[in-house]
Amino acid sequence: MPVVALSMYANPGLIPWLSPLACYLALSAGVIAHNHNHCPTFTNRKLNNAFGMWLSIFYGYPTFAWIPTHNLNHHKFVNKAGDATITWRYTNKHNLWVALTYFFVSSYFQSDPIKAFIRKARTNNPTLFRQIVTQYVVWAGTHVLLLALAMVLHGVWAGARVWLFAFAIPAVFALWTIMFFNYIQHVHTDPWSEHNHSRSWTGKAINFFLFNNALHAAHHEMPGAHWSTLREAHARIEPEIHPELKPRYFFPWCFANYVLAPVLPRFGTQQVGRPPFSPPSGEKAEVAFGDELDAVESGVNAARV
Repeated sequence: MPVVALSMYANPGLIPWLSPLACYLALSAGVIAHNHNHCPTFTNRKLNNAFGMWLSIFYGYPTFAWIPTHNLNHHKFVNKAGDATITWRYTNKHNLWVALTYFFVSSYFQSDPIKAFIRKARTNNPTLFRQIVTQYVVWAGTHVLLLALAMVLHGVWAGARVWLFAFAIPAVFALWTIMFFNYIQHVHTDPWSEHNHSRSWTGKAINFFLFNNALHAAHHEMPGAHWSTLREAHARIEPEIHPELKPRYFFPWCFANYVLAPVLPRFGTQQVGRPPFSPPSGEKAEVAFGDELDAVESGVNAARV
């Protein structure tokens, strides 16, 4: 990641060739941050904190945010009411417009559990609060220094362009893409089901490049498992997963849903099982529709920070 990004600092002529690679590497940093959050890379706490801060420089946001938005919220509610990342907040329709704008909607609502987590840490856990502040300082401060370095090397406007293509655009790409993945992994799935709560892509290529993170059902059922074991974990539950929720190839699936489906609806996804806002008979929803923030607050406050 640093070699590709800083090579553009050394030679801005490489930007057209290396910036797309930097985008993939930034996305990889986000996936690694997700895996690191569930299954820490090191046994030493300080090394884990340092690694998280290192990843945030490329991923585009302090990695502590995975805890309140992902661990304490998304994995608890799994696209049901209360999940800050629900795919059906304003509509349960699946189309290109909803998919493209999901990042902005989800980012807005994820800010609430992040702020609640920071408030809880400031009150009850000064050590954790210092770690959060340190992550913000390192993340923002490093990018200020990287921007300044680019401007010193290449002038104000040319330097800003170098920083933009080496770090800023890849980080935005990573953040948007990870949220897009979350959307398509849960839209039209059945969160009330034992195994049909997530969509998984089983192809070898996408799982090689994304560290098995396309095998989403297995991850939700075994969130603490190391990413390298998810292929075997998926194989154990695959026979129980609805055929529509285990496509093999990612790009053909996107083409079918976002290019063909607007003209030929049969190529689009259909709701599998019960919708997330409709609990099975006899099962009480954890929160009422529209009360997501209350659920987020209670989930964070009940968690051991």
